[in-house]
Amino acid sequence: MALETLEQVIGGLSRTSARRSYTMIYLMEISYFQAVFTGFVQGITELFPVSSLGHAVLVPAWFGGSWSKFTTDPNSPYLTVTIALHFASALALFWVFRKRWLGLIGGGVNTLRKRPSTQGRVFWLIVWATLPVILLAFAFEHKIKSLFANPFAAAAFLTINGVILICAEKFSHRNFGSSTDLAEDLQITEKVTPRIALTIGLGQSLALFAGISRFGITMSSGLLRGLSHATASDFAFLLALPVILGASVKKLPELLAPEYSHLIGPILAGSVVSFICTYASVVFLVKWFKSRSLYPFAIYCLVLGVASLIRFA
Repeated sequence: MALETLEQVIGGLSRTSARRSYTMIYLMEISYFQAVFTGFVQGITELFPVSSLGHAVLVPAWFGGSWSKFTTDPNSPYLTVTIALHFASALALFWVFRKRWLGLIGGGVNTLRKRPSTQGRVFWLIVWATLPVILLAFAFEHKIKSLFANPFAAAAFLTINGVILICAEKFSHRNFGSSTDLAEDLQITEKVTPRIALTIGLGQSLALFAGISRFGITMSSGLLRGLSHATASDFAFLLALPVILGASVKKLPELLAPEYSHLIGPILAGSVVSFICTYASVVFLVKWFKSRSLYPFAIYCLVLGVASLIRFA
């Protein structure tokens, strides 16, 4: 009898805690302005080598006030909202390279049918390079997630990101490649071996830390392995989609929970802005890396990173 009573009490406390958590999430608001501004930052920084996740942590911290609760309040819906914005970025990235991706997927399927092709080999290089980040994300998800609420850690990693970009440029061969490199899968198959793809994939895993840019670390890894800027950035663009899309799809069902229903409007508005800005940034960067370097982005990361370290020390 005593045991049954204890179980009832524990059950009651659990339900009370759940109701309290539900109420706190329901009361947490994200205005249209905050959602649109966050979507703008997400869209611009997702493929720029300056870490969108780092900005997702630092921007609310710099604004302060109600913004600061986005990453510090455990009941905040902010992380779930950013997942929707990432999904919008993934859709934009796919749309830019939609014809190429359809060819790559078809080539990958044909490879399984014993009909190898250049596109098929590129597809399986992407799969091979994506495996490290998938395995590490599952293994260390909770530990890495705890850093999401720490602006000082994000600032430190953003500073490290700037150093990585500088080192990649300094120690690479400064080879920008021909003007058609970004449109040629053949360039990847000629330059990227499975071992190089795995190395680049391991580098991409560092982007699990807020402040390390996925695109930046992936491209830097390619440069350090002797790829031209065009080929390294091309492969980095292709590698970005599976991770961004996979991570967002995995978490997206959380937005269907009833406690998030009042946020649908701001989320949709922010997602539209994220899609547009991601599309624009990708089109810009595809042209940029035909003839220019990572140095401007490195300087930006160092300035913002050091300023944030001082601000949040």
